[in-house]
Amino acid sequence: MKTTTKKPRLYRRRTKKAGLAPGTLVYTGEKKVDSVRITYIDYDEKQLHEEQASRIEECFEFKQSPTVSWINIDGLHDVELIEKLGRHYELHSLILEDILSTGQRPKFEDYEKYVFVVLRMLSYNEENHGIETEQVSLVLGPNFVISFQERFGDVFQQVRDRIRSSKGRIRKMGADYLAYALVDAIVDSYFAILEKLGDMIEAMEDELVQDPTEKTLQQIYFLKREMISLRRSIWPLREVISGFQRSESDLVKETTAVYLRDVYDHTIQVIDTVEGFRDMVSGMLDTYLSSISNKMNNVMKVLTIIATIFIPLTFVAGIYGMNFEYMPELKWRYSYGVLWLVMVAMFIGMVAFFKSQQWL
Repeated sequence: MKTTTKKPRLYRRRTKKAGLAPGTLVYTGEKKVDSVRITYIDYDEKQLHEEQASRIEECFEFKQSPTVSWINIDGLHDVELIEKLGRHYELHSLILEDILSTGQRPKFEDYEKYVFVVLRMLSYNEENHGIETEQVSLVLGPNFVISFQERFGDVFQQVRDRIRSSKGRIRKMGADYLAYALVDAIVDSYFAILEKLGDMIEAMEDELVQDPTEKTLQQIYFLKREMISLRRSIWPLREVISGFQRSESDLVKETTAVYLRDVYDHTIQVIDTVEGFRDMVSGMLDTYLSSISNKMNNVMKVLTIIATIFIPLTFVAGIYGMNFEYMPELKWRYSYGVLWLVMVAMFIGMVAFFKSQQWL
């Protein structure tokens, strides 16, 4: 398994916000797209209108439209555009500030006239085998949903296909059901990420048992950082879905709350899986140290056995290496051969003893 050497950022810098008044609109994230893309889908049970807008003003008419409207903004670096949209839809300045501050913790807020939800959308990078995270902000109104994303590409394609093909009940339901569908798509995408992580962890466990190397240790630390980032993105999700489900807002109907309960169950499954993976990765470091220790013990065992075998042989060789004049066996014609036989017998005897003790 190959992993990237680039470490995921555990904390997003917010120095641009230091000292500014609450509600000041400053984009604190990275510019991930060259230009902002605005798309909208306006629909009801009988008709559908989908378009890419060239100006944000084209979306203003949907505020009072009797149909359901989904406005999607890809790219958040244009603060003036976000401010125009927020002014027309009467969004609180703190909401706009949270949309532009892309390091937000997932949360749910009820502003009576609309509901604000912040989630983390995850994607798996096949090139560096890392997890990329992106903030997605949703504003639910009486007849509209506005979604804000940092870049192009998302997990909402199936939702768009269901709207276009009029499959299921999405064209028959209101904006709250559309918001549920978007949240559900994000939560379901977590399972694909967890499947990838599970494969990585299984491969790492096999490598730890068979032949751990220094590269294995680097991969363990990489996985550990990924799990920290993943847990921080997913753990608050239970509170978000619970708040959405139990909201007393008139914008969330009882018929939609039933489906939100199902999303809540999926969220619990995701969190349990993440916690299990986190424990496994945390234990991998101990496994690595144990494997390295076992390898070292095996090496020391072999060296000790070799040293033990040669100690008596060295003793015998040392005796007959002394330069004493009166050593009668030195003048015996067979002494050299007998000495070799004795030393070989000692060698064979010690090897046999070690095998009988299962040390070899």
